[in-house]
Amino acid sequence: MMKKPPAHELDHYETASRDEITAMQVSRLRWTLRHAYDNVAHFRDKCQAKGVDPDDLKELKDLALFPFSVKDDLRQTYPFGLFAVPMTELVRLHASSGTTGKATVVGYTQADIQNWADLVARSIRAAGGRRGDRVHVSYGYGLFTGGLGAHYGAERLGCTVIPMGGGQTERQVQLIRDFEPSIIMVTPSYMLNIAEEMVRQGLDPRQTALRTGIFGAEPWTNAMRAEIEQTFGIDAVDIYGLSEIMGPGVASECVETKDGPVIWEDHFYPEIINPETGEVLPDGEYGELVFTTLTKEGLPMIRYRTRDLTRLLPPTARSMRRIDKITGRSDDMLIIRGVNVFPTQIEELICGDTMFAPHYELVVSRGGHLGGHLDDLTVRVEAAQAHAGEDRAPFARHLQHRIKSLIGISTAVEVVDPGTLERSQGKAKRVRDLRPKG
Repeated sequence: MMKKPPAHELDHYETASRDEITAMQVSRLRWTLRHAYDNVAHFRDKCQAKGVDPDDLKELKDLALFPFSVKDDLRQTYPFGLFAVPMTELVRLHASSGTTGKATVVGYTQADIQNWADLVARSIRAAGGRRGDRVHVSYGYGLFTGGLGAHYGAERLGCTVIPMGGGQTERQVQLIRDFEPSIIMVTPSYMLNIAEEMVRQGLDPRQTALRTGIFGAEPWTNAMRAEIEQTFGIDAVDIYGLSEIMGPGVASECVETKDGPVIWEDHFYPEIINPETGEVLPDGEYGELVFTTLTKEGLPMIRYRTRDLTRLLPPTARSMRRIDKITGRSDDMLIIRGVNVFPTQIEELICGDTMFAPHYELVVSRGGHLGGHLDDLTVRVEAAQAHAGEDRAPFARHLQHRIKSLIGISTAVEVVDPGTLERSQGKAKRVRDLRPKG
């Protein structure tokens, strides 16, 4: 296990007392609420409808008085209606893809970009990165925040950046072999694609110069962590972020503990709420993660509902609290015949079984193997290469039994040849919903 860096290498609040962190958060929350209230009409209208004013925040618990923000707020005010500074003060825009035709647009001042770079640098350092490391960035560049967020943070730490971006898997392998990076930043599902390509080329993934992988942009399980670490012989750590709050680097794991991403609480105040009622839950209870930015100038976000499901955990490697591994998103949850199912639950079973490769998709349909008007779930999973020529029927029955026993639903299981399922070039798409719309 890697040792914790000496205190003099860490930022001040990474080692501060809880009392000092709390006092800082109250001060920065007051500034953020006033900044948003005075400069964002949409937020001010929501506060007035609830009868609250920034001066009502006296202590941290008072934040619960204020309205939530949701993704639809960004869509209603598209493109720039939530910005709290004039456009002339913004130095960059990012945007997520819009399923309804309107993207969610985020903007950054120069100070926002500086803070973002500092926090990603802090995250890379927490993962074991140091000045002089070569960092291979396989997150997508462009409007997606992953590539440029990782890039600026690695440069800020003093690393040498290899700005590969996503896709071109053969080229990825060549650069990893030729440029000998010690760190890779990429989605975990695409890291497995890189491993497959290395094996196809006759290379051993354990024989690269890589020692650390910093993985994010999609939920992933500890079983997938073990798969990646065993395949590459590296430390695999989790980085968390979302564009509405900043991008990658809102929270990140420390390599010496690998016990959940540390929230950088000097810039982001977390809450866990009951996703049905909005009630704030105590630390340790599972619910929906909510963030309020503490230092954002361009796009302050107040009580933003991430839809990510997790819980807050006490500090370990740093003075700030952690989040447990994201179990899924409330809007990604499948309800199959009354049972709540997250893709990560099934991933855990697949990755923990040597019969299968860690590539799968969940197909939801209606009136299939169960007939009538019931929802069906079919799990399509690849056989492991070592079992490629064997009878698949026992494998399918085994996984069916495990899913029924541990998750509580009956499924169809289809075990397919290695290399059959479509590979992601970034975030993996795990669910194919074939149910009739409407």
